[in-house]
This record gives sequence, structure tokens and C-alpha cells, in this order.
Amino acid sequence: MICGVDEAGRGPLAGPVVAAAVILDPARPIVGLADSKKLSAARRERLASEIREKALAWAVAEASVAEIDAINILQATLLAMQRAVAGLALPPAEVLIDGNRCPVLSFPARAIIGGDALVAEISAASILAKTVRDAGMLDLHARYPQYGFDRHKGYGTVVHLEALRLHGPLAAHRKSFSPVRDLLR
Repeated sequence: MICGVDEAGRGPLAGPVVAAAVILDPARPIVGLADSKKLSAARRERLASEIREKALAWAVAEASVAEIDAINILQATLLAMQRAVAGLALPPAEVLIDGNRCPVLSFPARAIIGGDALVAEISAASILAKTVRDAGMLDLHARYPQYGFDRHKGYGTVVHLEALRLHGPLAAHRKSFSPVRDLLR
């Protein structure tokens, strides 16, 4: 009962940080799991569907933009991870977390740098977190197409920074992040 945990969305200027927790079923292997950043969007979507179908347990959670601005991105990431693990239908024996820090959990946990490329459970969590966050950014794009969220998913690209200068920040923008904070001055 190994649980993998990963997040998506620490670096963007907009949107929540999303974390996922996954306990895979050894009797139902999933071929092609990898770090979500190394997979095409179409491949991530197919794998996300298979993970939801075959995993023994999975949960996705987030920390909001308001929480990110209030407690900082690291603490918000750890909070989203705690929420994801708490949302599992089964208790894990151990939690393996991508990165160098573990949230406070009531289960044994250890951090694994580069774990999303090394541990299948973390890869699966990476894929779920990324697909959920990307879907949220596409929803934001549908409401505010002038920002180009469908292309940059909230990251501080040239296109996004120019849209911020032209149209100003939205409620979905992280006001504690310097490019947004600087525009608000």
C-alpha cells in the first residue's frame, strides 16, 4: 500500500496548486507511467483515465490562490498534499513524495527527489495533478481568453506577462508572486 504524491502548479502566476495521491494496484499494472512533464497532453489524459480506473485509491486536492498568497507557495503545496492523502479511500502503509520535503502526515512518509521519474505511484500522481490543473486552466481560458491560459497554463511566459500588462491581474492571479505584485503597485 505505497502511496505516491506529487503536485502541479508551483511555478505559475495564476491558478491553484494541485496535488494528487495514488495507491496503485500491483495486480493491474499501468504501462507508460512517467513524469507528467515528459508526456504529451493526449497521453497524459489517456493515462489519467486508466489511473482512475485501475488504482486501488486516488485523490486530488488543491490549495487556492488565496491560500498561496496567505501562506506562501511551499506551505500551500504541502497543504494540498495533505488534503490529497487525507482524501484517499484506503490508508497507505507509506507515502512517497516527489521533492525534498514532506507534509505533516499521520503515515510514514519520505521525500524522493526526482520521484516522478523513478516511482510509478508518484508518476501516476504527477499525471493526475497535471491533468486536473490543466483542465482548470482551460476553464479559466474559456472565461478570459485574452490571457491565453490555454497556451501557457498560467506560467510567466512573454504572452502571459504582456496580457497581464494590458488587462491587469484577475482574481485567479497570485498576488504574492512578483510579476503580479509589481503590476498592483
